[in-house]
Amino acid sequence: MSIRADDDYDYLFKVVLIGDSGVGKSNLLSRFTRNEFSLESKSTIGVEFATRSINVDDKVIKAQIWDTAGQERYRAITSAYYRGAVGALLVYDVTRHITFENVERWLKELRAHTDSNIVIMLVGNKADLRHLRAVPTEDAQAFAERENSFFMETSALESMNVGNAFTEVLTQIYRVVSKKALEVGDNPSAVPDGQTINMGTKDDVSAMKKVGCCSV
Repeated sequence: MSIRADDDYDYLFKVVLIGDSGVGKSNLLSRFTRNEFSLESKSTIGVEFATRSINVDDKVIKAQIWDTAGQERYRAITSAYYRGAVGALLVYDVTRHITFENVERWLKELRAHTDSNIVIMLVGNKADLRHLRAVPTEDAQAFAERENSFFMETSALESMNVGNAFTEVLTQIYRVVSKKALEVGDNPSAVPDGQTINMGTKDDVSAMKKVGCCSV
């Protein structure tokens, strides 16, 4: 089996993590991209993103996952954060009902800044804290169905469903892109300008890396 270089991929998809502060977004990111978890919860400073590649239908999908970097406390997430995003994990904490109540506001902001085709996964994190649960699974499931989004409960601590949540989002994005490619006769240049679902290039990554680490 040949091993492909890290920068060898077929598609690059930008996925954003949104939700209230302290719901575990950074740990979901580190668990998925580095299989790490930190019990010391500290706010991310600046723009942070990590990458990981997965295989879907013999294609290499590279995910570039952006973390809100503590900006959610100030409700000052900029449109640049959302720009080009084709997928989103909207995270709440199953032990804090207020974080679930705020999901609606996050969803509204997300949809105001992204393409209508964006793939959204509602994620109830910290599902390992069963004795502290404040948000019934059924309530979140019903909300997700109503909003036409996917839904999954995760535990970054126990590594439960973390890979599944990201993989499902990336697979669904790939399905949307494949369908669009078929509709335009497999000619990506025929996709209308301004389409958010894009096959990113390595240049995009370089440009993003130039974003200051501490810009808010």
